[in-house]
Amino acid sequence: MKITNDIIYIGVNDHDIDLFEGQYVVPNGMAYNSYAIMDEKIAIMDTVDARFTHQWIDNIQNALEGRKPDYLVIQHMEPDHSANILNFIKAYPETTVVSSQKAFVMMQNFFGTDFAENRIVVGEGSTLSLGKHSLTFVTAPMVHWPEVIVTYDSLDKVLFSADGFGKFGALDADEDWACEARRYYIGIVGKYGAQVQALLKKAATLDIAKICPLHGPILTENLGYYLDLYNTWSSYQPESEGIVIAYTSVYGNTKKAVMLLAEKLKAKGCPKVVVTDLARSDMAEAVEDAFRYNKLVLATTTYNAEIFPFMREFINHLTERNYQNRTVALIENGSWAPMAAKVMKGMFEKSKNITFTDTTVKILSALNDESTAQLEALAEELCGDYLAMENSTANKNDLTALFNIGYGLYVVTCNDGKKDNGLIVNTVSQVTNTPNRIAVTINKENYSHHVIKQTGKMNINCLNTDAPFAVFEKFGFVSGRNVNKFEGCEALYSDNGLVFLPRYINSFMSLKVEQYVDLDTHGMFICSVTEARVINNTESMTYAYYHANVKPKPNASKGYVCKICGYVYEGDVLPEDFICPLCKHPASDFEAVK
Repeated sequence: MKITNDIIYIGVNDHDIDLFEGQYVVPNGMAYNSYAIMDEKIAIMDTVDARFTHQWIDNIQNALEGRKPDYLVIQHMEPDHSANILNFIKAYPETTVVSSQKAFVMMQNFFGTDFAENRIVVGEGSTLSLGKHSLTFVTAPMVHWPEVIVTYDSLDKVLFSADGFGKFGALDADEDWACEARRYYIGIVGKYGAQVQALLKKAATLDIAKICPLHGPILTENLGYYLDLYNTWSSYQPESEGIVIAYTSVYGNTKKAVMLLAEKLKAKGCPKVVVTDLARSDMAEAVEDAFRYNKLVLATTTYNAEIFPFMREFINHLTERNYQNRTVALIENGSWAPMAAKVMKGMFEKSKNITFTDTTVKILSALNDESTAQLEALAEELCGDYLAMENSTANKNDLTALFNIGYGLYVVTCNDGKKDNGLIVNTVSQVTNTPNRIAVTINKENYSHHVIKQTGKMNINCLNTDAPFAVFEKFGFVSGRNVNKFEGCEALYSDNGLVFLPRYINSFMSLKVEQYVDLDTHGMFICSVTEARVINNTESMTYAYYHANVKPKPNASKGYVCKICGYVYEGDVLPEDFICPLCKHPASDFEAVK
């Protein structure tokens, strides 16, 4: 299979395997990918599993048509990719092995030799010329072993990504990429989100046209889709709105409670409810769902003054993969001394940003009126934001939304008649309460200022502390005149016809402009409130919280920081005409990073 004019696929499909890495069910097999780069010199990229030695060597011979390879590049030393290094060298003894220093140490451990007399050790930024093709090596430690490198071919703009962007399933499997790639990533790479984030930042500097992983299909189109998913997974953010109920049940009473809760959640507008019996389901699938959705209910029995073994195993899978940024609810069942909720909560004590619901359901053997009422209260708590977002069930005159206004950060949304738009502001205040009046100040250079002045309406979205940095990048760093900031987003609309954010807000208000005050560089809109909804009780995003917990810390020793909002410009020289993308203050309000 030709990937480009000079790059040929020489990997193999494995339809005999039942468990990958001894634990992951792979009904559609696996692909062990290897590639040949044909140039003045020939490079073979990685080997394959030991069971496919002859098929792989045949593939190489057919691709090379009598020529001999010059280099064997080993990016990753797991045996499904490195097992045939010795067999390859026996077939082509004049080939030079190219890999990282740590990989050669592992080769000594695996094969009893580190190829000291016939090798090239590469590290970050090392290059290898094949003729027209120049390979640049990028270190990727702990993605997901310490020796990993990835390789970039600048001529064909191909990234050989090692295990990154891989998935379960042979290449001839007809299945959705995301489902099996998500299960693969979370199960195998999920613990190392910080390292994946570091690699994604390096990849962002490259002009990539194709991605060639060591498992799964070659990615050639819409690469932004795959990169966005990897960014979401590796930053431990929920991918979708929904509630997973993971349970164990001995005699069926806990299951009855779970099924009743699932009905209540669906009736209250939850967009997706996933119910998993941990004793009968694929554990990897259950873990995948817990990471995919933003809310999790754990229901189990007290068992030997502990919790049921399958539940303990499930929670261990979550915590060892750095499960975070989720809402978790607990249901416990115990006939005489319920302990399950306490034990489950304790297992998350080292997890980051886990919000437990106020309601914990306690069942004493079987459901009764009290525990059934607790299920109802839990459903209300879990679905409060869904009910508030649905026009038919929302309280549209909940003026307690005004209490969420502070010195914080907001997304102002509007519409220019063609598309929805939004921007980050930090100047929102309540100026009167009889009647309620809100003042919103916006820099005149912002496109939204122009739109709102024409239309006379806007929505104020009160960001909460769940909002990731990606929200600020989308709404604060680019102009809505040139970019559709809601492209690909499932839009929700208030009664005034304007969009409001489906996630990361605790409330929003629809405003009608009653008065405009010209403030030279800015304009102040004095507005009445036409609709106000409280979505959830998550704390509002303040400037202090944003800088302490959300905004990436600058890793440059040189740069300039905005004295007004703390935004950091990384660079040796700050342009004189630079405008802060967050607070819109000029370069004169910046000072050098010390």
